[in-house]
Amino acid sequence: MKPLNRAELPFKLFKRGKVRDVFEVDDRLLIVSSDRISAFDFVLPSLIPGKGQVLNRIAAFWFEKTKSRVPNHVLSVEPEKLPEFAPHFPVLEKRSLLARKLTVFPIEAIVRAYIVGSGWQAYQKTGAICGVKLPAGLKFAERLPEPIFTPTTKVERGHDEDMTSEQFTDKLGGETAAVLQSLSLQLFAAASEYALSRGIIIADSKFEFGHDGQGNIFLVDEIFTPDCSRFWKRDDYQPGQEPLPFDKQFVRNYLLGTSWDRHSPPPELPAEVIVSTSEKYREIFRILTGQEP
Repeated sequence: MKPLNRAELPFKLFKRGKVRDVFEVDDRLLIVSSDRISAFDFVLPSLIPGKGQVLNRIAAFWFEKTKSRVPNHVLSVEPEKLPEFAPHFPVLEKRSLLARKLTVFPIEAIVRAYIVGSGWQAYQKTGAICGVKLPAGLKFAERLPEPIFTPTTKVERGHDEDMTSEQFTDKLGGETAAVLQSLSLQLFAAASEYALSRGIIIADSKFEFGHDGQGNIFLVDEIFTPDCSRFWKRDDYQPGQEPLPFDKQFVRNYLLGTSWDRHSPPPELPAEVIVSTSEKYREIFRILTGQEP
């Protein structure tokens, strides 16, 4: 199947994100996962064949698995089979969701169980992440005493900024902030337990939430995909060493080893990096869902 860069459909374009193209259809959103990949706030010029289908199907898997804990925005995981969308089957097949149109909270809810990425960088400088003080002497990629909630702002362009608990509460109000934090930690704990039963560590993950006109809270966007979570194989993991990633970190690590300055337009990915990334996304899908991508 030919990689999808942009979904062109005869519906009102709601927004075109880094990876997803979202269309407004009446009071619903048709969300199409492209084969684009982003890193360091840039959309890369290279496509990852099959990535959109994997993202969409693994998100659908987790939405189904977690819906008893928190309602989500999904109306259909196979909109291409509905009569109104059937003419667009080649574009939508396995890479689209039909969802409720909700008001999205302007934050990203991040839970970390291991200290890597920007969290490691913050810890080295301050001994804390988003104002959460951590024990001294932690190693890179070490497991934290318990998962921590480290929200960030959500911006359309540029880099999301870390928020302290106080800033998070000020932005959303005490009751809403407490609910989103609790839901995030509950979701992470449940998914981590399941993933470990499949031999996978979820090091961290990002969630987004929205609400309807009655104030009901829903899980939106994507959950526990290789784009928004870090996945490691439990048997390969050793604190202090760079874990072998089965997620977008594989591409980040490649880019960090190049001369790209992360300010100018990003380079094309080599063919072997594209193939390896596609294979890693497919492998984590197989492991977590027990299905073939």
